Amino acid sequence: MYYVLTIGANAQAQDAEIQKYGEQITVSDLKDYLTILSADAMEGRETGMRGQKMAAAFIRAHFEDLGLKPPVNGDYYQTFDLYSTRPGENYVKIGGTLFNNFTDITYYGNSDSGGEVSVPLIFIGNGSDEALSQVEDIKDKAVLLVAESEFPTNESIQLLRTKGAKMIFISHSKTKGDFDIVSNQIKSFSGPRELSLKKPMSNTAAPGAFLISPPMTEKFFGVSREQLIKIMSGGYKKSGFKKIKPVQITYRTSSDLKPIKTENVLGYLEGSDKKDELIVITAHYDHVGIKKNGEGDLIHNGADDDGSGTSAVMALAKVFAKAKQEGKGPRRSILFMLVTGEEKGLLGSDYYTQNPVFPLQNTVVNLNIDMVGRRDAQHRDSAPYVYVIGADKLSTELNQVSETINKRYTHLIFDYTYNDVNHPDRLYYRSDHWNFAKKNIPIIFYFDGIHEDYHKPSDEIEKIEFDLLTKRTQCIFYTAWEIANREERIIPDKK
Repeated sequence: MYYVLTIGANAQAQDAEIQKYGEQITVSDLKDYLTILSADAMEGRETGMRGQKMAAAFIRAHFEDLGLKPPVNGDYYQTFDLYSTRPGENYVKIGGTLFNNFTDITYYGNSDSGGEVSVPLIFIGNGSDEALSQVEDIKDKAVLLVAESEFPTNESIQLLRTKGAKMIFISHSKTKGDFDIVSNQIKSFSGPRELSLKKPMSNTAAPGAFLISPPMTEKFFGVSREQLIKIMSGGYKKSGFKKIKPVQITYRTSSDLKPIKTENVLGYLEGSDKKDELIVITAHYDHVGIKKNGEGDLIHNGADDDGSGTSAVMALAKVFAKAKQEGKGPRRSILFMLVTGEEKGLLGSDYYTQNPVFPLQNTVVNLNIDMVGRRDAQHRDSAPYVYVIGADKLSTELNQVSETINKRYTHLIFDYTYNDVNHPDRLYYRSDHWNFAKKNIPIIFYFDGIHEDYHKPSDEIEKIEFDLLTKRTQCIFYTAWEIANREERIIPDKK
């Protein structure tokens, strides 16, 4: 009996100690961090821009103050290049006449032809096998494809490239007005392209395509679009095709490639007897920056997305560092990582999992925190809740730990609505945990839902529920503490 009572007393003492640290995650700290992260001075923390650099410096200073180790060759930054491309000079010449982009021609692509290219342009009907059988070899030629209704598929365009077409011209719009609408749409998103981890190739293999207006077919061949369609409807008789003589054209395509430096911010807390095993706690600290509308430039401060998650990671780092200073450090090591480039396609976490600072096989779990400071419409009058996503996808044990710890310490409502991988919003694939899950590392993603201020300038700190943010952060702390200190590591047992 005495032995049983002793175990019970030890368990109660241990719980009291854990809760002592959990209660040190406070509204005051979270508000201090988020006030700085979501300030106008941070300019919306857009990836690669000044505000993101300022936020990174703030996080780095915090890790340094806590005494966390800089794990990237003595640095807290894991710096890497992203690549942005924008259209350069794109035009077509026929004889002595030059047609600039967004006039009767619109180039869609990001390749660089390496200067002017002069080639024969031949008419290939709708590009079908039947049509191509009536024309000469298209290798090293430009081709004009006329689409009567449906726009040509990527597969059909790729087939022409495989057959050696140097450049593809597409006539799809029935009127000049229709063409102008499409041209203006392309022009509107032809500013800087989305960032990518991989440096785009000059891509002679995928040279893009020119869309052309109906009048442009006459400038090419002296024949209207309607007459070309009439030839096509005649069954691609060779005699019809012979009437459309090849014409010599010159074109140029170019794009400006700009490397953009950015950085993940990493703080490392070394464990004790199981220090080679690692827990990674992540949130993204970038947001969407400054956007224009009819009223001028609007700063998107991203207080919830993901200033809330970033603040939570900073608070977790503070409490775990304090525990270690007091001789209660975790058995397993913890990497606190604020990642960049999430808003551009999960790029920071993608870079880390391709270039891990610590071996991925030693990474036990990723706990990812993305938007945890608000309520969505579905929980307007709910008791404290959080969406839990992915806990059961790779590890039965992780899901059990997650449930047990919450019931013991925080009593949040765990909403699993978005845990369904077939949910139309596909949240399991939409934040940084996904790059760890792809490597078969068990994950939990904590989320508050998609509210009315998502990716809007109205996502401001005044709308954060700090009591709820604190409770959610405490829940993540207790879960991380259990995973870091239990005897056996969490094992993935699902695929």
